Order: sequence, then C-alpha cells, then structure tokens
Amino acid sequence: MKLSLAVPTPLEYFTSLVQSDADFPLLEAAVSLAQDEYPELDVQQVLGEVDQLLARLKHRLPADAGPLQKLRAVNQFFFRDLSFAGNVNHYYDPDNSYVNVILRTRRAIPITLAVLWMELAQGLGLAARGVGFPGHFMLKVNLPNGQVVIDPLNGQSLSREALAERLEPFRHSSGLLDEFEVPLGLYLQVASPRDIIARMLRNLKEIHKTQEDWPRLVAVQDRLIVLLPQAWAEYRDRGLAQAEVGHSGRALEDLETYLVNAPAGVDTEAIALRVAELRRANS
Repeated sequence: MKLSLAVPTPLEYFTSLVQSDADFPLLEAAVSLAQDEYPELDVQQVLGEVDQLLARLKHRLPADAGPLQKLRAVNQFFFRDLSFAGNVNHYYDPDNSYVNVILRTRRAIPITLAVLWMELAQGLGLAARGVGFPGHFMLKVNLPNGQVVIDPLNGQSLSREALAERLEPFRHSSGLLDEFEVPLGLYLQVASPRDIIARMLRNLKEIHKTQEDWPRLVAVQDRLIVLLPQAWAEYRDRGLAQAEVGHSGRALEDLETYLVNAPAGVDTEAIALRVAELRRANS
C-alpha cells in the first residue's frame, strides 16, 4: 500500500513556525510570507541561498576577527558587494516584503533588508537585533565599546541627534511633545521576532487595503491572527475584508469575535451596525 503524506498548506506551515517564542525561526517565517503569492516557493531552497551568502562572507574573515571588523565586513558585503538597497522607486510593491524576490532584485524596504542583514550578522556571532523604530525599521548591534544603531537601507550608523531628528515628524503627528515627550531610548527597544513578522504583515496589509485587494488582505489577516491570536482588531479587519469578498458568514464570525472581546471603542457601534446589516442580508 502506498502512503501519501499530506503537504501542509502555507497557513498550516506558517502556524507551525510561529507557535513558540522560544526558538522562533525569524528568517524561515519571513520567507514563508511569500507562499501566498508564490505557491510553488521552496522555502528551504531560499534558506539555502542565504546560507551560501553567509559562507561567502565567513570566507572573507580571519578566524580572529573582532566584532568591529565583522560589522564592517557585513556592511561591505551586503551593501557594496551585493548592492542591497532600498526600493525607492517602488516602495509600496508587495514584492519588497518577499525574501525570495529581494534575493534576486536586491531591492526592498528597511525591515526586509534588516531581516537578511541580521541573519548574516548573527551568523558571524554579532549581537545584532531589530528595532521597531517608528516609520523606519532599524538595526542595533552591541559592540565591546557600546551600541551602534544602523539604517538597514545603507548600513549607515546613526547618532542620537540623527535619530531624534527622524523622530520629530512622528512626535508631532502623535502629539508627543513637551511634557508628553518620550525618551529616545524607548524607541530603540529590541523588536522580538514575532514583532518583526507582525510588522512585515502589517506592511502588506496596508498595501492590500489601499489597493482594495480584499482576497490578498484576507490571506494576510489569516496570518496575523495566527501570529497574534488576541489582537482583536485583526479579527475586525479580517471580517470587513471577508464581507468585501462576499463571505458574509465568515465576516459575521470575525466581527462578532471582535465585539465580544475588544474593549468598547470608537468603532464598536459602527461594527455592531455592520453585523446587523450582514445578519439581515444572510436571513
């Protein structure tokens, strides 16, 4: 008798990757995000490509290389030799979030570049982490003589003054000025792998929502809910997208989940009205 093994769906595979924070495989989870758009994608092959880049980088360094030498080597290899950079002409292209694509194009947005850069840096033993800086994801590396904050678009080290300057628009738009001003250090806290994948998914969410691409938005919301099962606003947003594609039963389920669990907010009345409309349409 011939045994056939069921191949997990992209969502099932993603679910298996993000179950635990203990050994969260950041790069593998990031690569797997492209499976909705590229169903034939071989995630392990992409991971192998990154391993080959790391092997090339290691080959360039002497065995006794110190942290600063390693940091310079990563930047030289990543930004100059491989020419990774920001995709400034097509910043809102979903492909900027897909690791398999950017390994070919060498163009992306800060967070995807940061995930790749971190994989190489950590592979050399550097204490490199991501930073969920407002509006522009950053990198942070701990060195013997202190900490360096790096822009993943170009490898540039940023001073406290430069970081504070970049924060100004965010502080103004958020009203975080004067007595409400938050210390710069709070914006430089390390982002967990789960936080990083959530931010990558929310970038895609914003693109699909702006383009009113509801089926793709539903797929992104499916992943966000697997990743953050108690982020009730994500159920609301999936429900609204499900309604747009005509899945009123699923939409009702998600919107009711939101209303039951989310604290009363500015939109709960509007969502309750939407639920009533969907119920009437379904009856």
